[in-house]
Amino acid sequence: MITAQDVNKLRTMTGAGMMDCKKALTESNGDFEKAIEILRKKGQKVSASRSDKDAKEGSVFIKIADDKKEGVLIALNCETDFVAKNEEFQSLGKLIAETAFTKKPASKEALLNEKAGNLTIAEKISELVGKIGEKLEVSSFIHMTGEAIVPYIHAGSKLGVLVSLKGVNGKDVTEAGKDVGMQIAAMNPVAVDETAVDKTVIEKELEIAKAQIIAEGKPANMVEKIAQGKLQKFFKDNTLVHQAFVKDNSKTVAQYLDSFSKGLAVAEFKRVSIG
Repeated sequence: MITAQDVNKLRTMTGAGMMDCKKALTESNGDFEKAIEILRKKGQKVSASRSDKDAKEGSVFIKIADDKKEGVLIALNCETDFVAKNEEFQSLGKLIAETAFTKKPASKEALLNEKAGNLTIAEKISELVGKIGEKLEVSSFIHMTGEAIVPYIHAGSKLGVLVSLKGVNGKDVTEAGKDVGMQIAAMNPVAVDETAVDKTVIEKELEIAKAQIIAEGKPANMVEKIAQGKLQKFFKDNTLVHQAFVKDNSKTVAQYLDSFSKGLAVAEFKRVSIG
């Protein structure tokens, strides 16, 4: 016979609802281990049944090494802002970031298979899905190393940036890194500079530019030259180091960094936005 004490014990152990605990204990004939497994499976079923739902809310979580030479950024998505602010959701996000930092998996898929205690991250997610009834997913996982890794999280924790700086020369460049992180959050550059822009993006921009030039009736022999000019304007507006620095428009980002510390530059960056 399943007692109220048994149900309460399982509820305390798992955090699942009273009726779910009672059903799991009944199905497992009072075996707590099997009941916990049943509840986890229920979480997986909830996740599967909600796979068509949009998980456009959530939070980003960042973990940086004490020496600031390594960092991870993960985005944990859910369906509602209410759940994103839930303490258990926030705790799970921090646990996933900590696990990613400690275990250093090669991919998001590998991260889901890493263990945190007795359960894998995927199982931890399914467990919480079973309790809250919303779709949850790790939408992004970034691991970065460099001379100095500086994090920036935008208000609301829905947008996170990792910046890797080079030419640090032993200086504390946290302030500069956060300024650049804010720039990246606000201006969403496509790459550090023109050499890092994807070739397909360049081809697309040239194609658009040429179509515009032809439509304007410019001479055919001028199309290529004008298109290249437009491409350079695209690089100026959309690559990080050439953008006007948001806190001082008289400088580019590259000039700001060099003025902060001679030779300081951006090696790479990653920007993750939820929603």
